[in-house]
Amino acid sequence: MSPIAREPELPNVGAIKQKALDLGFHKVGVSSISDRTEAAQQLQQWLNRGHHADMAWMADPRRQDIRQAMPEVRSVISVALNYYTPHPQSQDPSKAKISRYGWGRDYHKVLGRRLKAMAVWLETRGDGIKARYYVDTGPIAEKAWAQQAGLGWIGKHGNVITREYGSWVFLGELLTNLDLPPDRPHTEHCGTCTRCMEACPTQAIAEPFVVDANRCIAYQTIENRSERIPEAIAPHLHNWVAGCDICQEVCPWNERFARETDIPDFQPYPENLAPPLVELAQLSDSDWDRRFRASALRRIRPDMMRRNAKASLPETTSQP
Repeated sequence: MSPIAREPELPNVGAIKQKALDLGFHKVGVSSISDRTEAAQQLQQWLNRGHHADMAWMADPRRQDIRQAMPEVRSVISVALNYYTPHPQSQDPSKAKISRYGWGRDYHKVLGRRLKAMAVWLETRGDGIKARYYVDTGPIAEKAWAQQAGLGWIGKHGNVITREYGSWVFLGELLTNLDLPPDRPHTEHCGTCTRCMEACPTQAIAEPFVVDANRCIAYQTIENRSERIPEAIAPHLHNWVAGCDICQEVCPWNERFARETDIPDFQPYPENLAPPLVELAQLSDSDWDRRFRASALRRIRPDMMRRNAKASLPETTSQP
């Protein structure tokens, strides 16, 4: 007599979270798309004020309605990886500064590999289970979903702050058609602190929780494709050529809770720690290709990297 076939048991939320931790993620949480948040309205207000500068993709309607990215989605699984390494930024005026996010291996690859494995695992748990993952590669309001899933809160500087790691975390999302019990959204704990706003040399934090990309050094060095850095910004770059960590470095949560990552891929490539400005200002396209082959810094084209470095050099030394 043949045994009676049983329907496979769907994974419960505890098993899903444990799988995320087994894959090396440091934090994981779940939110339901039925939970109405103010994120879509806040994003639209930010767009209406022109704070997105030339980042037209920020207006993609899928950022405000995640069902346009995946019609079957019922739950969003948010994950985070701590990427902090304790090396200080150089104060040598002849050295360039690169944001910590770009010191080591491309985070898209590191998170993507883990999220792909998680998506495959989840889809094999039962017939009809669907999963789709994103690592800063699609129109997903990742910070809002991370706060909704309880990973942390969006700070006044616009970054997600976690209690365990501060804001030195990369975020990823896995969308699924499973209806999972959601976690409690994280509450905001910036209080009356305004250190990030006061420290920003370009006053990019227009008001608490509102960052104007037009004035943000990170935007100007990574996303601005213009031939020159705006005259109002260039004198205040403080040698940043790829991103900017000033608002994160002064955050009390980072000062107290940042801890070194256990992921070797996020340890800095030696050439990314305090490279000479003159060297980057003269970087050839082929040297750029070799140097940033496995790096998120490839988003900064070679002509942009040269532009950024020259903007921080005295005029007498800015030309090759």
